[in-house]
Formats: sequence, structure tokens, C-alpha cells
Amino acid sequence: MTVGLQCALSDANLDSRQGTSQRQLSISIQALMGGSQGAALNLGLVLDHSGSMNGPPLRTVKEAAGQLVDQLTPTDTLSVVVFDHHAKVLVPLQPVADGDRIKGLIKTLKPSGGTAIDEGMKLGIEQVAQGKQGKVSQIFLLTDGENEHGDNDRCLKLAQVAAEYNLTLNTLGFGDHWNQDVLEAIADAGGGALAYIEAPEAAATEFSRLLNRAQSVSLTNAHLHLTLMPGVRLAELKPVAQVAPETVELPVIQEGNAVVVRLGDLMVDSPRIVLANLYITPSADGIFPVAKVQVCYDEPGTDQTEIWSDPLTVNGTVQAQYQSAPNDQVQHQVLTLAKYRQTQIAEQKLRAGDRQGAATLLQSAAKTALQMGDTGAATVLQQNATRLQAGKDLSEGDRKRTRMVSKTRLQ
Repeated sequence: MTVGLQCALSDANLDSRQGTSQRQLSISIQALMGGSQGAALNLGLVLDHSGSMNGPPLRTVKEAAGQLVDQLTPTDTLSVVVFDHHAKVLVPLQPVADGDRIKGLIKTLKPSGGTAIDEGMKLGIEQVAQGKQGKVSQIFLLTDGENEHGDNDRCLKLAQVAAEYNLTLNTLGFGDHWNQDVLEAIADAGGGALAYIEAPEAAATEFSRLLNRAQSVSLTNAHLHLTLMPGVRLAELKPVAQVAPETVELPVIQEGNAVVVRLGDLMVDSPRIVLANLYITPSADGIFPVAKVQVCYDEPGTDQTEIWSDPLTVNGTVQAQYQSAPNDQVQHQVLTLAKYRQTQIAEQKLRAGDRQGAATLLQSAAKTALQMGDTGAATVLQQNATRLQAGKDLSEGDRKRTRMVSKTRLQ
């Protein structure tokens, strides 16, 4: 396995008369198939079985989990942790050799009690951590409610611990009463994806989608290293964001001109695309080096760690007679980030009671989505803007659909 690395500036031409120019640097990173075989999967299910899951919710989750077991191989390992206001290990970490027995244990699950997400996370991380050597480690955390018996700050800290252990945390919100801020923060910190199971019958589809994503992971623990050249600096506010496969504001570690960003897993069929917001002050006309880009990663299938990609230098061209040369692909990525940020501000205004301000920003986000060809998101965002303008409240489902279309493209 190797890393495919592609870089492009939003406009590679720079105006020498302007002094400082703002540019977005797009960096696309994905795993490329090579001679080595991919690693087996080390999967942990952390499932809410609180009283509110009674009926079709828990029944369909058990069915979806059973179907998931059928899609695993004997070389994969699986653990299942369940939680209400306490957590317990239902299936200890083990190879998926006897799928029928594992499915039988899952079928015994019954609804009871309240919800303590952090207790489930802690136990789930402990189980998965035992089997991470030489495998791709993933956790699927599902809940339908608020963390009423737990601590949301602890959830975020546990997600960060999982990432440090090279375990990826994906979250699934079931129904309309889970906390989207908490589950999104867990998934973002844990390097995973946020999924929304809007109706019970969608559980199997969402589980399968996340499993397909996990099975496409070949490289893990990836870190993006940028060396900014003289005359180049990062923007101070929200300088780096991921825009694919979902949109995430990424934390940055910077010392001088060296910038490090954790990416996590690298997939074969779905690149991670990162945008860095740069300010460039060129010194002379002609070719101007902007940044050197490298990726450091692990290959669990061969037990190799800290592998470095070849460095790639990104150049701009400084012109005395400036001619704009916008990159359409990067412009599309900039719109993706704008849609996300416009929707975020709209949600903040709505929480503050500014319905009109929220409606205006949702309309702007809808226009941005249309501009980038994301008609599904545009429809959801415009419908919600219209509801607010008509004096109506947004339902919990409306709010969750808004969050999902802001982060990713509708399937």
C-alpha cells in the first residue's frame, strides 16, 4: 500500500502588485492498492439498549448488527458492548469464527434503564484496544437519546483517547432525540463518521454503509505535515478543514513554519480532502514555492509504522501582469466548506432566538449548495428556511437533516 497525494491551489497565479494574496491549498490523500494485502478488521459495537429503544428501534438494531456479523470474515475480530445507565460486555473481543453464536447473544438484548453513553464508550474502547495490533480498529457507537446518566465532556475526552490509541470512532444517532452536537463532536474527535438513522428500517443500511467504509481502510494513523515556505502563513481563524468524505474543522499543531494535522484512516476508494487557508506574500516574479507536503502513516497489514510519503512541493506563479487561473475543483471544495460554515452559523443564531437571521443564513447555504450542484442539501436547507420565515419551529428531524446535509452530500 502507498499514499496517493495530490495538491492544488485555488488559483496558482499570484499578483506581484497586490502584496499578500489569500489562497486555499487543496490536499487530497488516499490509500493506493499495492502488493500487500489489506489488514483484517477489529470492530467494536457499542449499542444503546435503554428503555427508549423498546420496540422497532431495538429490534431493527439487533437485526442490523446480526447482518453486520454475516459480512465479517473469520480473520476479523468483534466485540459488543451494550449500555443503558450502566455498561457491560455482551460479546468479549473474539475472532468472528462462530457468527451464529455471536448473533444469538445479540438477539438476547432487551430494553431497560436510562442512557450513559460515556460508560459504553469506555468499555468499548477497552475491548477494541486489546485487538488493535495488525488490524484496522473501528468502533460503531449507536444511541437514540441524550447522555442523561453520563458526562458529555467525558465522551469527548474518551473520543480523543480512542484517536490516540489509533481507534476510529463512528457514531450513529437513532431517531430524533439524540444530541447532534455531542455525537458529531465524538465522531470528529474520533476520526470517524456521523450517521443518522431517521427510521428503524434504515438501521441496516447505515450499519452496512459504515462497514463498507471501514473495510476500505488500508492505512491508519495518518498525519499531514506541511512545511510553509518563506512568505507563506496560515490563516489565524479556522485555518485547516476537511471537506471530504465529510466536512470537519481540523485542529492544527504549528511550530514556526511546520504544521501537523491528524487525518486518521486513509481509504482506498474515498480520498480525504483537506483545505488549508493560506496568505502568500511573494518576493519576486516567477515560480514561487508555497509549501512542502508529506504524509506520515501506519500500514497495519504489514505492521509497519511511521511510513513517510515522498515530499511534494506546491508552487505558485508570481505575475507582474496577473491573469486569474481559478481551479474549478478547488472552488467546489471551497463551496463545500462555505455550506457547512453557513449552516453552523444559522444553527447558532437559531439557538440564540434569532429566527430571521437563521433563515437568512440557511437560504445562503441553500444557494451555495445549488451552486455546487448539491440539490438534495439545497432542498433541505431551503425548506427549513421557509419554515422559519413562516414563523414555524423546526422539528428535531429538521435540525438533524440540516446538520447531516451540512457535513456531507446526501446518499
